[in-house]
Amino acid sequence: MKIQIINGPNLNLLGVREPSIYGNTSIEDYIKELRTAYPDIEIEYYQSNVEGEIINKLHAVGFSYDGVVLNAGGYTHTSVAIADAIAAIKTPVVEVHISNIYAREEYRHVSLTGKNCQGVLTGFGMKGYRLAIESLLA
Repeated sequence: MKIQIINGPNLNLLGVREPSIYGNTSIEDYIKELRTAYPDIEIEYYQSNVEGEIINKLHAVGFSYDGVVLNAGGYTHTSVAIADAIAAIKTPVVEVHISNIYAREEYRHVSLTGKNCQGVLTGFGMKGYRLAIESLLA
């Protein structure tokens, strides 16, 4: 089984960025934990601050992987193009947000991408990535 985790803008700063919201764990350390917890799954990680690169990655894996875990960051609330890319691929996508987007600024309450995803996890911290993988295994 192959799962691609894709993180959007500013998520390369996990572990140092706003630890009161996002915690102290780097994404690199957390990906290592996931790979240890799921040794039979090939878990690949990709991060970009560029909308088009996220779309290109979705296209690249969207017909051959078993699942995508996507945290599009701020693009969740603004990118019709990423929403369209999710709709265009066959691989199921689970949207993840570390913080509870509904407990934050009002503009974050709308997910343009979520309607094209198999499901949305928000507010479970880094555990959301593991929960998303579990949902793809079911």
